Amino acid sequence: MVKDIVHDPLFLQQKSEPATEDDRQVVQDLLDTLKANREVCVGMAANMIGVRKRIIVVAMGPFIFPMINPVITKKTGKYETEESCLSLTGVRPCTRYKEIEVDYLDQNFQPKHGKYTDFTAQIIQHEIDHFEGVLI
Repeated sequence: MVKDIVHDPLFLQQKSEPATEDDRQVVQDLLDTLKANREVCVGMAANMIGVRKRIIVVAMGPFIFPMINPVITKKTGKYETEESCLSLTGVRPCTRYKEIEVDYLDQNFQPKHGKYTDFTAQIIQHEIDHFEGVLI
């Protein structure tokens, strides 16, 4: 189901909790909401639809995939950039890494490990920041 986007910075600054299999509907809601906002959005975290769980969805070209409880295990190639967020107005400076490795659960709650570079890595880092209440 397509959900409304949360714009309240006080809610967005709260830390997220690990997701469980009981959160399967949140995964689907995130996928639906990202697809509905695809023209202006390339990634989304669960807190952006009002759920403080560690779930993100990422658009990589024509593909959109969820990552449940993702943890960055390796990062290289530090650089400075600016980003915007569908939940916030304006652009903010941030530090990102060109290459990352991530452990996560897929949509079926199966363990995965992925290596991501460039813009996809940047999207994942931005969305994972949402778990800690970082406003970018």
